[in-house]
Amino acid sequence: MANSDINLKFKGYQYQLYPTEDQETFINKTLGCSRYVFIHFLALWESEYKASEKGLSYHSCANLLPALKEELPWLQEVDATS
Repeated sequence: MANSDINLKFKGYQYQLYPTEDQETFINKTLGCSRYVFIHFLALWESEYKASEKGLSYHSCANLLPALKEELPWLQEVDATS
């Protein structure tokens, strides 16, 4: 069966959210913390790669995260899975 014989229909839905002021603050905090953690571990990965030509693994970064949360208590304000 050729591709021209198949009738494909794609549907899309679009939603608009209206968060409250508290929800918007929480969303912004979550995105900011996630961005900070990503950039922090990216810098660690790059410095480790330059030193040993081998970067950090996910598990080594995950093991360093609790110490980072102790050092920076504002990271504990958002959901741990973000």
